[in-house]
Amino acid sequence: MKLNDKVTLITGATAGIGESCAKLFAQQGSNLILIGRREERLKSLCLSLEKEYNIKTIYGAIDIRNYQSLREFIDSLPTKFQNIDILINNAGKALGLGAIQEGLIEDWNEMIDTNIKGLLYTTKLVSPIMIAKKSGFIINISSIAGIVTYPKGNVYCATKSATRTLSEAMAIDMNGTGVRICNINPGMVETEFSLVRFKGDNERASKTYQSFQPLVAEDIADIALFVATRPSHVMIQDITVTPTAQANPYIVDKK
Repeated sequence: MKLNDKVTLITGATAGIGESCAKLFAQQGSNLILIGRREERLKSLCLSLEKEYNIKTIYGAIDIRNYQSLREFIDSLPTKFQNIDILINNAGKALGLGAIQEGLIEDWNEMIDTNIKGLLYTTKLVSPIMIAKKSGFIINISSIAGIVTYPKGNVYCATKSATRTLSEAMAIDMNGTGVRICNINPGMVETEFSLVRFKGDNERASKTYQSFQPLVAEDIADIALFVATRPSHVMIQDITVTPTAQANPYIVDKK
């Protein structure tokens, strides 16, 4: 499957894996719909990609927790962007790292609303477009945390387990429609992830990735591109990828 003139919608596109997916898919000729909360970053990224790769872009400065805003944006897409071919449900976050009995309700709500409900909202709005044309690809960015629970990860791990389960459910529910589903489970990827988790504590965040070579966002984007460009009869349903130094959430070879 070639991406020339295809339309890819990416959530959480302002940084990290989402931004890297935008760049790599644009390089392959896909037009882009980018969603994120930081409008200036979205605007700058769109202008840069249009200039460099001669593609078309549109962006929505939207919090995917807001279903009404998301629906209004997708319903109002210009004709050129309406037939969405690829959806990358990338937006997600971890907040805090502590025992469940000490957890903050506001952190739990934000993770659940973003990682689970936001993914559901976007999928509900985009999947009927794909089903109507009997083709499409939904790529959900989960985490190794959805496979193996780690200490003090509790609610974040639960939301990523839900992402993986929902990916399985999508593959079942959309079987026969021509829509393909893939769930990607990254291990440790050096992005803004830890900075967000630790609420701007750069020193604490940077220690997460010290003394070993973590994955980078481009590694995951490259996998998403590979998945999305397989022939139409091929559906890669689930991929787990870690740094070579990481065996699981508990075991990382730090020199």
